[in-house]
Amino acid sequence: MAYLPGVTRIMFLLAALAASAPLHAQSDLEEGFAGALRGCETWVLDPASWSQGPGPFVAAVHLGDKMGLVDRVDEVTLPPRELRQANHYWRINATEQSGYVLVVSDRLPMCHITGGGAEDLQPAVEAVIASADFQKRWEADGEARNGEMVSSRYHNLDDPALSIIISRARSPGQRLDRVQLVATAIYEPKR
Repeated sequence: MAYLPGVTRIMFLLAALAASAPLHAQSDLEEGFAGALRGCETWVLDPASWSQGPGPFVAAVHLGDKMGLVDRVDEVTLPPRELRQANHYWRINATEQSGYVLVVSDRLPMCHITGGGAEDLQPAVEAVIASADFQKRWEADGEARNGEMVSSRYHNLDDPALSIIISRARSPGQRLDRVQLVATAIYEPKR
């Protein structure tokens, strides 16, 4: 009789551990995307953070050793051709199997974020977009849907000349076999 409560307790603990693992991974995926967005904003709006070296920029992104400068990235993570000038590539390892690439330029006021991997990024992207932190920095300008994809446009509240389009799957579990997120931000001063 004493055996059954012990087994039940162990089963409960195992179930709790199994249930908590995806939550931790999800948190890391959200942190990675939020960091990529901070990196994008910082690079474009505060060139002093990187003009004398990457240290202040890396510190501003708050991802520590999860983010690193790399020499090159896969073609699929590159921005549109017209934005491929003097680019720098930052890899963000959100988890062991999933992450983001932040592409920036020291000549053009732009940034480009892609995300992918074995884990579903869609819930993490939606959670970041819905967060109070994101909403106090960005305001929605519109949304377009095309098949299983949705693209949302935002402008930065500190400097509305910076806008970003974030494209991702409309619902969870749709894009695990290819790039799951594409976001491009451009700074265009009003004339």
